[in-house]
Amino acid sequence: MQIRAAVSRNAGADFSVETLDMLDIQADEILVRVVATGLCHTDIAVRDQILPVPLPAVLGHEGAGLVEAIGADVQGLSVGDHVVLGFAACRQCPQCITGQPAYCREFTPLNFSGRRRDGTSCLHDQNGEVSSHFFGQSSFATHAIVAAKNAVKVTKDAPIELLGPLGCGIMTGAGAVFHALQLKQGESLLVTGGGPVGLSAVMAGVVRGADMILVSDPLPSRRAMAIDLGATHVIDPAAGELAEQVRAIVPAGVENVLDTSGIAPVIEAAVGTLAVRGRLATVGVPRSADAAVSLNILQMLSLGIQISGVTEGNADPQTFLPQLVDLFLAGKFPIDRMISSYRLDQINEAIADQHAGRCVKAILTM
Repeated sequence: MQIRAAVSRNAGADFSVETLDMLDIQADEILVRVVATGLCHTDIAVRDQILPVPLPAVLGHEGAGLVEAIGADVQGLSVGDHVVLGFAACRQCPQCITGQPAYCREFTPLNFSGRRRDGTSCLHDQNGEVSSHFFGQSSFATHAIVAAKNAVKVTKDAPIELLGPLGCGIMTGAGAVFHALQLKQGESLLVTGGGPVGLSAVMAGVVRGADMILVSDPLPSRRAMAIDLGATHVIDPAAGELAEQVRAIVPAGVENVLDTSGIAPVIEAAVGTLAVRGRLATVGVPRSADAAVSLNILQMLSLGIQISGVTEGNADPQTFLPQLVDLFLAGKFPIDRMISSYRLDQINEAIADQHAGRCVKAILTM
């Protein structure tokens, strides 16, 4: 069949919306008509080849849509089901078996090789193969072929056109608060970076009953959105040292920090905001593959602070995404407030708007 897709052909260049040929599904796969897909910073990092995927490629990894066909070996899904697409995992290795598929031993080849496990791509143009199965889906397209185990069935009561970002960015921010930091009621939370991931962390902090939620971001529009979503304080990083501004609000320091920026000086500054035995989790993709932070070992020892890297919010999409959908339907996780919709052929405009802060979370509709 033929599909329309946004193709990345050259590092750093705009996407081009093209017609591609899509092969048939395999026995363990499903064909999904993509209704909408989120635009994530990771897509841009791959477009720019900070994270390498063979080009040309169809990216996109926050897809949601309707099942149109199922393979012979697929169980638990039917044509017409509403699904949110998650990242790919083998579901057989020790990490997958213990509920941590984001650390699957095959995570890199399954999500970044541009191929299925058998080495084939399902997408072609007139010159040959185009990388597919990015994060198990390649959802910058009207249709996506995904392994059935990477699709999460959700209730038809929820607006499927809003749910795609649950599969990565929103799950990452909320999951980091729930699972990595394990924020407790009455604790404080500092979020560095008020983009979609950071704002998802804010909403998660509200759900978990945080006493104070602080957000540091240079854009006034994102600071305003953070307050709207439940932050108690916002910080302009240009107004002074981060630690001084935080401790003017919380003199003893904060128990929890989530860095979504991936910027080494920001992470280093955030360490200085931690209370005794505070916890810092970092989820942001850095701007270069060799980015590193410098930490004071004695400070870490004397304060007993904990620092961890987190992928996909330490969450299993199969169990966590339905929880987030339920919270959304209950009015406790208002993701719709930060979403702006664009058509697929407006992808480059959406990227520019999101980068400039003219929108918080862009969703591409098909």
